[in-house]
Amino acid sequence: MVMADTESCSSRAVDFAPSQRRKQREKIEVYSEVLCRLRDLNIEESTFPAFEDELWAHFSRLPTRYALDVNVERAEDVLMHKRLLSKARDPAGRPAIQVRLVQLRSAMDGSQVESVHMKFAGKADAQVHPPPAFGTSSDLEFVHNAKRVVKDMEVMFSAKPIHYRLMHEITISTNDKPKLLAQLTFLLSELGLNIREAHAFSTTDGYSLDVFVVDGWALEDTEQLRNVLVKEISKVEKLSSVRSHAINHVRELEKTGNKLNSSHVNMPGSGNDVWEIDTSLLKYESKLASCSYGDLYKGTFYGQDVAIKVLRMEHLNENLRREFTQEVNIMRKIQHKNVVQFFGACTTPPNLCIVTEFMSGGSIYDLLHKQKSGFKLPLLLKLAIDVSEGMSYLHQNGIMHRDLKAANLLMDENG
Repeated sequence: MVMADTESCSSRAVDFAPSQRRKQREKIEVYSEVLCRLRDLNIEESTFPAFEDELWAHFSRLPTRYALDVNVERAEDVLMHKRLLSKARDPAGRPAIQVRLVQLRSAMDGSQVESVHMKFAGKADAQVHPPPAFGTSSDLEFVHNAKRVVKDMEVMFSAKPIHYRLMHEITISTNDKPKLLAQLTFLLSELGLNIREAHAFSTTDGYSLDVFVVDGWALEDTEQLRNVLVKEISKVEKLSSVRSHAINHVRELEKTGNKLNSSHVNMPGSGNDVWEIDTSLLKYESKLASCSYGDLYKGTFYGQDVAIKVLRMEHLNENLRREFTQEVNIMRKIQHKNVVQFFGACTTPPNLCIVTEFMSGGSIYDLLHKQKSGFKLPLLLKLAIDVSEGMSYLHQNGIMHRDLKAANLLMDENG
C-alpha cells in the first residue's frame, strides 16, 4: 500500500525527522502514491494548481488508519471520499451518500496457489464492478501474495476462474456526533441489510466518513437504496438535532438556576431531563383531532414539524396519569423506522403533552373513508409489511400495542 522507492509526484517537501512516527510517514507515502495514480489516470481535477494541497488536507483531517486501510489501487475512491466530505460541509448537502455495486472475492477451496490462478485467470472477465474501497487484512494479504506468485510463475489460463459476489457499498458523510455509528448500523439493519464490512472515520473538523459493504438489497435497485437511505438518515439527523437542542436548553436553564419544575409526573428510572420539553418552545399551528381526555395538534419544535398530544387537566385522574407515564416510558425506549419517532414530553402539570414526529400523509382511515381511495396491490403489500415489521419490533421488546386500527396507522409524505 505504501509507495515504493520511486520519485514522488508531489512537490511537497517532506523531511522525515528521526522522531517522526512510522505511521505518519506511511500516510505521506500513501498520499503521494494516490496523487501519482490520479495523474496517471488523467483525472482533470488532479492537474489543478491547488489540488496537491487539497488532497493532503483530505488525508490530514482523517486518521492515519484511513491511509493504511484505503485501497490505493483505487485512487478514484479517495477522490470520491474527498468530494463527499466536501459536500457534507453544506447543510443542504447532508447526508452525502454514495451507493454502488462492488465485487468481493468469494472464498474458494483448494491450495493457495490454485486460488491465485483462479483469481487472476478470471479477473479480466469478472471485474465489471470495482472492489470495495477498503479491504480486510486477509484481502490485502491475498492480493500481495497473489502478485508475488504471478510474478514468479506463469498463470495457468486453463484454471477455473474464481467466483465474485456482488454487494452494495454505502459511503456516508455527515456531521459527526456521539452514537452516530450505532444509529447508522441500526438503521441499515432495520432496512433488512446485512453488514459484511464496516469502516468508520472521524475528521479533525467534526465530520464523519462511514463505509459499509452490505447485502440484502436487490442488486438492480441501487438508486432506490440511495434514495431510501437519504430519506431515513435525514429523519434520524432531524430527530438528533431536535433532541440536542432540547438537551442544551435544559442545561442552559440549569446553568442560570432556572431548573425545570420539580413537580413533574414521576418517571421512575427514566432520567427524564433528557426528554423533558419546555412547552414555551412549542409552536401550535392547528388542531388535528380531539378525544375525551385530550387534543392532538400540529406544531413545530425548533423548526421541525411535530405532532403534540395534550392532556386536558380537567379529566386528569390517577388512571390517566399512569397511562401517560407508561406511554412516555415506552416511547422513549423505542426506535424503529415503522414506529412514530418520539421527540420528548412535558411531564409538568398543567402542561402534560407528548411530542412526536408529524406524519403528513395522515392515517389509513382518512385515506380510505374521507378520500374514498383504495390501495393498489403493491402499496397494500408495502403497508402490510411495514405494519408487520413495526408490530414485530414492539413484540420483540415486550410491548403490546392494544389499539391497532386504521386510524392509528399513519403515513408520511411518501406513504
